[in-house]
Amino acid sequence: MIKLIATRYLGDFQVALTFSDGKEGVFSGRDLLARQGPLLEALRDESYFKRLFIDAGALCWPNGLELSPSRLHELCKALEAA
Repeated sequence: MIKLIATRYLGDFQVALTFSDGKEGVFSGRDLLARQGPLLEALRDESYFKRLFIDAGALCWPNGLELSPSRLHELCKALEAA
């Protein structure tokens, strides 16, 4: 089971991710924010978006939004490409 083990905010809604299998990549929060939903509204403020943290291997925010580490693993772009 893939877990997120480290994260670092890069700016402009980009997040560097490190996974338990050693894969590293960049997740674009802009892609996420193109969607609609009540939990996404707070994240449109970059100062709130930067409050991300890891809980039980998932990427989370204080408002309860949680992103699956396996889905992030699929979506993130290799660090070299970012």
